[in-house]
Amino acid sequence: MPQSLARILVHVVFSTKHREPFLNDPEIRRRMHAYLAQICNDNDSHARIVGGVADHVHILCDLSRTWSIADLVGEIKRSSSKWIKTQGENLSKFSWQNGYGAFSVSQSQINRVSAYIQNQEAHHARRTFQQEYRGFLLKYDVAYDERYVWD
Repeated sequence: MPQSLARILVHVVFSTKHREPFLNDPEIRRRMHAYLAQICNDNDSHARIVGGVADHVHILCDLSRTWSIADLVGEIKRSSSKWIKTQGENLSKFSWQNGYGAFSVSQSQINRVSAYIQNQEAHHARRTFQQEYRGFLLKYDVAYDERYVWD
């Protein structure tokens, strides 16, 4: 086969360092989400939806066949962190957490995951980020050590 083809949908989740609410301002949050989507798109990993709340983000994207998830997330974090620090003095100490979660999404679940990401405000009226993230780890049967999940 002379052509390399792939369709890998991934739901990426990560928070600000120590879950600081740097993205509390709705306009800053909107601009950050747009910036994150643009980074994905610029790196051949089409962003289907980006959402989140003051202390974390969710990205649903098509992972490029030429990028590893670690490299893409590293680029997303590096570039967005550098950018947001230019958006106001109160954001000069912005930082993302070191880790991230990346979960596979089947084609049949795109609408469900997109709706979940779109409704983050309502969802987090009932659950903290830590509760949400632990839920993903359990759902996807990811082994983890609580001591190393949070920073």
